[in-house]
Amino acid sequence: GDIGFDPLEISALVPLNWAREAELKHARICMLAFAGYVAVDLGFRVPFAPEVSSLYAHDAAVEKGPMLGLFIPLAAIEIFAGLPKAFQLLNDPDAAAGGDYKFDPLGFGGGPTGELAEKELANGRAAILGFSGIVTQSALTGNGFPYTYNGVVDLIPPIQGDAPLPAICGSGIANLCQ
Repeated sequence: GDIGFDPLEISALVPLNWAREAELKHARICMLAFAGYVAVDLGFRVPFAPEVSSLYAHDAAVEKGPMLGLFIPLAAIEIFAGLPKAFQLLNDPDAAAGGDYKFDPLGFGGGPTGELAEKELANGRAAILGFSGIVTQSALTGNGFPYTYNGVVDLIPPIQGDAPLPAICGSGIANLCQ
């Protein structure tokens, strides 16, 4: 939420409710995008989607046509729900908080304020950073999950000196074992 950190003084230019709306929208998209990006690289495929890695999926979907089937409903949602909400936040001082679309059929939300709202915002910020990180790492390495140059081997720290555990030598993980 608003923790008073605004070194660029953006809140002087943009109303805080509108900024919160934009942040929540991007956070929710990145939470879904993070899960979807990893799922595709682990083998999950949507019907009619091209058989490519997540890094190349956007370009392949645009080229083959399924992206249009996704773009049209998303554009309609943005036009009929997102734009009116943005205008409401900019013009109505009594507007509902940013991100509150009054749609919670299962009752999971705790409302636009409170502990759950702060958790959603904090986890959403983490998802924004996480998604940008995996896309960058995927582009740099050209590999799928776990987005390292040599696969899972890069996630295991190297063993210095003599291997302390015989189980490591027997597993073939350590190159130091004779």
